[in-house]
Amino acid sequence: MLNIHMPRLSLYRPEKTKDYSFIDSIIHEQFTVGGTDFNIHKYLGPKNTLEDDATAEQPVYDVVKETNIQDLLFLENRDRKYDTDIYTIRGHYNLQDQDFDLSQFGLFLQNDTLFMTIHINSSVKTLGRKIMAGDVIELPHMVDEYAANDYSVALKRFYVVDEVTRAAEGFSQTWYPHLYRLRAKQILDSQEYKDILDLPAEEGSANTLRDVLSTYEKEMQINEAVIAQAEIDVPLSGYSTIQFYTLQLSSSGEIEIVSTDYETLLADDQITADTVFVTPDGNGYQGYLVGDGIPPNGAPYGQGVGFPSEAENGDYFLRIDLSPNRLFRYDGNSWRKIEDAVRTTLTQTSGRDTLKGTFINNLTVNTISGEDVVERQALSKALRAKAGD
Repeated sequence: MLNIHMPRLSLYRPEKTKDYSFIDSIIHEQFTVGGTDFNIHKYLGPKNTLEDDATAEQPVYDVVKETNIQDLLFLENRDRKYDTDIYTIRGHYNLQDQDFDLSQFGLFLQNDTLFMTIHINSSVKTLGRKIMAGDVIELPHMVDEYAANDYSVALKRFYVVDEVTRAAEGFSQTWYPHLYRLRAKQILDSQEYKDILDLPAEEGSANTLRDVLSTYEKEMQINEAVIAQAEIDVPLSGYSTIQFYTLQLSSSGEIEIVSTDYETLLADDQITADTVFVTPDGNGYQGYLVGDGIPPNGAPYGQGVGFPSEAENGDYFLRIDLSPNRLFRYDGNSWRKIEDAVRTTLTQTSGRDTLKGTFINNLTVNTISGEDVVERQALSKALRAKAGD
């Protein structure tokens, strides 16, 4: 009697068989028929400048690699290098309306994240590697030919990939994946995408993609208008006391009377008075950021880089060679400090000697790992130096 044994049926195989290749080719064909073009700006890696060997005219860069991390402290790759060649693959995604969320304070854009699907094998064959976070996808079919601006070129849409996973619907009956699911967000005019935004908007155009896509200039105009209005509303930091009158006090703490000498001329019924103006020896209103370098009560004063050789008791003088400028009063024997001119415009970028100015523009130098590091400088520079040691 002849015994016949049927092999055990199983769609899964430890190796990728012809069944996998057949299904993969069908899936690829579906993307070719029903998908849209994705133009890929391939991310090559961060451009780490070697500052010891670099000059402003010709910077020298470290080895560029996709897996390098430029900033080890913040885990950022700010200076990114992109391939000058543009790769085209097919993919698809669900179109959706982009609505603004008005339920919170401010204006927030909803649905600005796209979830795209691409074919694994064809994308790897085209790019030379799997698609990864940092790659930028350009959608040609989203070109807006009727944008309301001054440019003759159409607006393009660019999205940066920030996550890559295997799509659940991309697993076939053989249990092998065929699709990548990408999460992408629209790029902004930032340092990371300089290589892309510096490209011409179109062939032969003098405008770059940044000129067409960026809202930087308009935002700067709005910002400058806000600052101009703010300087009108609040011209100086701190508190103004110039509108208040300061009384001079005697050594006993009482109000010091202005001395007068009266002479009555009975012939013509006129009265003349010789008054002695007693200047205060201090501002009667103390507090944070009240010093403006102007004498109390609007008294006259001189200014310069050195005290005058002759002065009378009660004279004021502003030393403009000191930072901040300092107001002095002559008491008959010496010049005594009255106040410092610490009130400045809130938008002043230099010479801000207030606590706010020194806190924001902190130029304190510290030594970290044997290297001088400015406080506002990225500390990752010191970390990289330490790693190099």
